[in-house]
Amino acid sequence: MQVPFYGHVKQYHNLKAEIDANIRQVLESGNYVMGPMLKRFEQEFAAYHGMKYAVGVGNGTDALWLSFMALGIGPGDECITTPNTFFATAEAIWVAGATAVFVDSDPRTNCIDPSKIEAAITPRTKAIVPVHLYGQCADMKAIRQIAGKHHLLVVEDNAQGIGARGDSFRIGELSDAVCTSFIIQKNLGTFGDGGAVVTNRADVDQKVRKLRNHGSDKRSCHSMGFNSRLDDLHAGVLSAKLKAIDNWNDLRRKWSARYSACLKDARNLTLPYETPGYRHVFHLYVIETRQAAHRDPLLDFLNKNGIDAKCHYPIAIHQQEGYPWGKQARIAGPIPNAERNAACCISLPMFPELTVEEVDYVIEKTLEWDRTV
Repeated sequence: MQVPFYGHVKQYHNLKAEIDANIRQVLESGNYVMGPMLKRFEQEFAAYHGMKYAVGVGNGTDALWLSFMALGIGPGDECITTPNTFFATAEAIWVAGATAVFVDSDPRTNCIDPSKIEAAITPRTKAIVPVHLYGQCADMKAIRQIAGKHHLLVVEDNAQGIGARGDSFRIGELSDAVCTSFIIQKNLGTFGDGGAVVTNRADVDQKVRKLRNHGSDKRSCHSMGFNSRLDDLHAGVLSAKLKAIDNWNDLRRKWSARYSACLKDARNLTLPYETPGYRHVFHLYVIETRQAAHRDPLLDFLNKNGIDAKCHYPIAIHQQEGYPWGKQARIAGPIPNAERNAACCISLPMFPELTVEEVDYVIEKTLEWDRTV
C-alpha cells in the first residue's frame, strides 16, 4: 500500500464545485488584486477568529515580519521564541532587524516553555513569539501574564493551528497579532502561497494594510512599504475552504486518536501530548523515537514500505549550518527539549481525507518496526 503525506487533490475534488465557482467569480469580475473577493475573505477570516480585523498578505513569513514592523519592532529589539520551529519564525525576526532569542520548549507539548521566558528577558526585549506547534496552542495564559508584567508585545505564529483553542481562550484573544500561512500544506491552504494577519488592534490593521501595498492606502499616495498582497484568486479558494475547516480538523482529530490508541504500547516511541481542555487540530501528527539514533532508521523503514512519513523539523534553527547567518541571535539557557524534539521527530501521514485502511497500515508498519528494535 502507498500512503501519501498530503491529500490536496482529494480535497480539491471534494470541494470542486465551491472552489471553481469562486475562481470563476474572480476571473469574471476583472478584479484580481485587492478586489472584492479578498475583502470578503478577510471579513470571513476575522469573523472565524472572533476578531475585528484580518489582512491578507503574500505568505506566512511576510505576515510575521509585517506584524513586527507594524508594532515598531526593529533593530535593537529582541524577540523571544523557540528554535524547534520552521525557519520562518526566526527569519521574520531577522527581516524586521531584531534579535532572535531562543528559549527551550515544553517537554510534553514542544511549544515554548513559559517557565523559561522570564530569565531571557532583558531591557531590549520587545516581544514574545509563541508558535502553536503542530496544531496545539502554546500556554497563552501564562505567556500573556509574563508579557503584561514586563510590558511586552505578543505575536502568535499560528501557521499550523487554525481552529485550535485553549481551555479558556481562543487564538488571538491574548495577543497583539496572530500570523498564519495559507501555503497548500496547511490545514487551510490555497493552491500556492498566502498568509494573513489577524488582530483586534486597529493600528496594526491599518499599518499592515499600508505596508503590504507599497505603503499606500489610496492610489498614487505612498510611503515606504512592500509588495505582499493575497491575490483574489487565492482568497476565493480560501473562502470556499474556510467553511469546511472545522469538519476537517475534526477528521484530523479522529485519525490522531486512532493513531494514539493503537500506538500507545509502542516501547520505543513517544506519542503527541494534548493539553487537557485544549483543542489540538493536528496539523501534524508527530511521534518521537525515544532514542535519536532510531529516528532515521524508522523514517527509512516507513518510506520503504510506501508510507510518506516526514520530519518537522529535523534540525533545530540554532543547529543549522551557518547559524546565525550574520544576524543577531542569542540562546538563553540550555535547550535540551527543543534539541530532542528536532532530533527524534517523525510526522506520520495526517490529512482529513485519509482512510481507515491507510491509517491502519501506517500503524501496522510502525508497530512492526517497534518490535524489531
